[in-house]
Amino acid sequence: MLRLARLAKKSGLSGVIASPREIHPLCEILGERFLIVTPGIRPVKSERGDQRRTMSPAEAIIAGANYIVVGRPILTATDPARAALKIAEEIAFASGSSV
Repeated sequence: MLRLARLAKKSGLSGVIASPREIHPLCEILGERFLIVTPGIRPVKSERGDQRRTMSPAEAIIAGANYIVVGRPILTATDPARAALKIAEEIAFASGSSV
């Protein structure tokens, strides 16, 4: 992944899509200005489903993800709006801001 991300940056791309477990190494090697979009985000205490390399929303933001992709935990929730709000609150708490 790191080799491909270096190639993406060298080719003029602004960022990559990367698993949560690759965020930190990418930030170290390519710098914070290189964007990272991270799927596989699962709120604390939610099921991983078919995702093998997951991370909580707060962990992903702290690790350096610029954008996170949260699909099924919101789409399959009995109250999707509440699920999304809880995720936003988790991120806000981790980053020291408010929703």
